[in-house]
Amino acid sequence: MATGPTHAMSGLAAWAAVTALAGAHTIGQLSPKTWVVGATLATGSALLPDIDHPSSTVARTFGAVSRGVSSAMSGLSGFLYRLTRTQHDSDRAGTHRGFTHTVVFAILAGLTTTAIVQSSNGTAVGIVMFVFAGLTVRGLLNNWSPQSDALLIAAVSLVLTIVCWAWAGDQPHDAAAFGTAVMIGCVAHFIGDAITEQGCPMLWPLPFGGQTWYPVAPPKALRMRTGGKVELALIGPGLTIAAVLLSTVVLYRVGAVPWLEQLGLPPSVMAWITPR
Repeated sequence: MATGPTHAMSGLAAWAAVTALAGAHTIGQLSPKTWVVGATLATGSALLPDIDHPSSTVARTFGAVSRGVSSAMSGLSGFLYRLTRTQHDSDRAGTHRGFTHTVVFAILAGLTTTAIVQSSNGTAVGIVMFVFAGLTVRGLLNNWSPQSDALLIAAVSLVLTIVCWAWAGDQPHDAAAFGTAVMIGCVAHFIGDAITEQGCPMLWPLPFGGQTWYPVAPPKALRMRTGGKVELALIGPGLTIAAVLLSTVVLYRVGAVPWLEQLGLPPSVMAWITPR
């Protein structure tokens, strides 16, 4: 499950699931505007771990800028792989599905986002939104534009950021929620990669079987080929449906979609949907 659109939808679905299941917890009581900003960050950050691959969707998003960041992250990932690998780890460069595909990276990305948002009077939120909106657009419309259209991606991202800012800019900025959204999106990416043939070393540097870069994955019979029929016909559509349904539940709870009551859903369903 490693194509751009599937990764992007997995981030949105994961954010919607966490906020829907959080109930009375703070993360489940976000305002509609804060939730939408978080959804954008989670969707975009579900592409972020592939920044270590120069030809990945995320590396092509902002042209030379994102390619430069990708090159730097690829070098760092390779360095950390060579530094921490054991004799039981595979003999590979370690530049892709390396450091940026670990929970350590997800935590650092989330903490960095939180710190950036907290460090400004709101301007940083616009910058963060612009970056992750770009990743969202590129991820959902993976084949829409070639590498040379990075400026078009940036323009669309800027428009989305301005629209979202005009709608949600007057809301208090929940830095912790935004950092959590980025972590959730990254972890969604790891899980998606874990069910492919290569697995994902998300638990680095914890050793398993003598490997610090142990590729977490289900049994081979349950793994899927990247971009294969199972992903395109089952996983992708399933995640999209889940994301839409769970997002609707959360937005109903915070009063953004009151029309849900008019659909005549069974009382047992409404009992779960309605906040206590």
